[in-house]
Amino acid sequence: MNKDRVAGKIDEIAGSAKRHVGIWTGNANTEAAGAVQEIKGKAETAVGKLEDAVHDAKSNIEASNQSYTEAEREKRQADLPKDEFLL
Repeated sequence: MNKDRVAGKIDEIAGSAKRHVGIWTGNANTEAAGAVQEIKGKAETAVGKLEDAVHDAKSNIEASNQSYTEAEREKRQADLPKDEFLL
């Protein structure tokens, strides 16, 4: 979880609370401000999720490349004649 997801969730909760206060008090400005903050929070959360997905994909690719490199090295060593293997 990154900072965008945390900030987004905070804005979502605060916006929802503000919107409900506006509804309960009949204050349209507070209700609208809460709705805007809630939407902003949802957008921040979505950006944070996207960043996490990109980071995870990058990590998976790097791990896959490392595994492939190690497997190739082992294959080359196995293909060497016994006397060259000891060098």
